[in-house]
Amino acid sequence: MMKSGFVAITGRPNAGKSTLLNRIIGEKVAIVSKKPQTTRTKILGVHTEEDCQIVLIDTPGIHKPHNKLGQRMEKYIYSATQDIDVLVYVVDCNISDRELELEKESLDGLKKSNVPVVLAVNKIDSVQKLSLLPLMDKLKSIYNFDEIIPISAQKGENVDRLLKILEGYLSEGPKFFPDDIITDQPERQIVAEFIREKALRLLNKEVPHGIAVEIEKMSQRENGTYDIMAAIYCEKQSHKGIIIGKGGEKLKDIGRQSRQDIERFLGEKVYLELWVKVKENWRNLDNFITEMGFDKK
Repeated sequence: MMKSGFVAITGRPNAGKSTLLNRIIGEKVAIVSKKPQTTRTKILGVHTEEDCQIVLIDTPGIHKPHNKLGQRMEKYIYSATQDIDVLVYVVDCNISDRELELEKESLDGLKKSNVPVVLAVNKIDSVQKLSLLPLMDKLKSIYNFDEIIPISAQKGENVDRLLKILEGYLSEGPKFFPDDIITDQPERQIVAEFIREKALRLLNKEVPHGIAVEIEKMSQRENGTYDIMAAIYCEKQSHKGIIIGKGGEKLKDIGRQSRQDIERFLGEKVYLELWVKVKENWRNLDNFITEMGFDKK
C-alpha cells in the first residue's frame, strides 16, 4: 500500500523550518540564516520512501507584514496551508514568555482550519531535556495540538519519529512526483537563493533584508562547467558599498562561499560573476517583486 500527501511546515521566523525541510529530504534546497524571514516563498520538497511519499511545503515565517513583499509572503503562508493533509508547526524551544505570546497570536490564525496540527518543538539539542516539559505544557494550554514531538532538525534527533507521525495522517494514493525528484524549485532559483543566503550571513546586520538576487545568465559548456552571472539588488546606494566591501573583498567572499554550495548542488565546476545594483524601495514595487519570482497568485 502506497501512502502520499501534502504537509505544510509553518511557524514563526527562525524556528528552524527550512533546516527541518533540508534534513527530511537530505539535500539543501532551502536557505538557512539566523536572520528572520529568510524564506520568502513557499518551497516544496519531496521525501519518498518505498511505501510513502510526503510532499513538504516550507513557508515564510509568520509575521506582521511591513511592506508589499511582506504582504506577498503572508499570502504564500495562507495558500500553503490550504488543501494539505497535515500541518507541522515548528517552535524554537528557547523562546521567552514574551515570544510565547507571539506564538499564541500566530496559532490563533490556525484555529479556523480543520487540518491536523503537529507541534515540533525544535532545537532540543541546545537545552536541558527537563526544561522541555514545562514549555510543552504551556504550548498545550494555548493550542489543542493533535501531536507534540520534541526534535532537533539540526542534529536529526526524532526527525524519523516525526515522519512516522506524519505518515499516519496520509491516505492511500499514488506518488505525486518521480522517485528522483526532491524539489519543484528551478535550478536558477536555488542558485539565486544560495547567493542570497551567503550575502545575509556575511553582511550580518549591515544590510538587513533589502537584498534580492537575480540570475541574469546561466549556461553550461560542453565540458559541463556552468557560467553564471547574477545581480544582487539592494535598496540604498549606501548599501551597495557595504555589499562590495573595501577593495571588493566582501563581494568576493559572497561569491566564493556561494560557489561552493552551487558546485555541490549542480555537481559541476562553476564560474560565478556577481554585480551589485540599487533598486530603491524595491520591496514596495509590485512589478519588481513579481519579476523576482514572487507571483501575485
